[in-house]
Amino acid sequence: MARPSSIVSRRSPRFATTRWSLVLQAKDKPSPDAAEALADLCRAYWYPLYAMIRRRSRDGHEAQDLTQEFFTRLLEKDFLDDVDPARGRFRAFLLAAVKHFLSNEWDKEHAAKRGGGHRIQSLDVQAFDWDSGESRFLTEPSHELTPERLFERQWAISLLDRVLKRLRDDYLNLDKITEFETLTPFLSRDRDGANYAEAAERLHASESTVRVAAHRLRKRYRELLREEIAHTVSTPEEVEDELRYLFVVLSSTKAQ
Repeated sequence: MARPSSIVSRRSPRFATTRWSLVLQAKDKPSPDAAEALADLCRAYWYPLYAMIRRRSRDGHEAQDLTQEFFTRLLEKDFLDDVDPARGRFRAFLLAAVKHFLSNEWDKEHAAKRGGGHRIQSLDVQAFDWDSGESRFLTEPSHELTPERLFERQWAISLLDRVLKRLRDDYLNLDKITEFETLTPFLSRDRDGANYAEAAERLHASESTVRVAAHRLRKRYRELLREEIAHTVSTPEEVEDELRYLFVVLSSTKAQ
């Protein structure tokens, strides 16, 4: 595996400005930048939370109300007071926070009022595509993942999807979308089965040129992956641990 990119260097000043570390730094002194950083994380990772709540809910409408209410409280109240910056991964924080929220909210007599009239501060409600989220949930594997394991699986998938989108945007901006689409199969761990000769023919290039281009694609993918993970952890040292953990989650759920 390639060495981490500069964003995870111990001395990198960029790490302190990533989303979750910015939020943690602002615990005692709230700032607009930190609020927006938290909102960005919520936009990016609302679906894993929705999937977890949906697995425990009676129907999609209840899950939508609970999810919206949770984010309303997360963004409006002092949920961050209990976060320990030394152990503050956003994934772990979010999971613990929603479990606590559900334990308090699930059996309330006035459940019908959940979400009613609330506006999620600093977060466009349209970022939550409920119809798409429900359709996606209904295609989840039928095996019996616990809500917590489903959350972690979808967290990993959402993170990888974001990385792939960023990588695609890179190539789109360079007017190399055909190259990206042709070389994407070489990102797979079983890329040895990919056909370099066919890719070379499609790109009107030599096979050696395609191999170099595929290597660059994988290198950029690894850089973006670590950058995306860095936005959700509090220290550079946690990046590699989180990366390993997420791949373990994906491997274990595929096996079920």
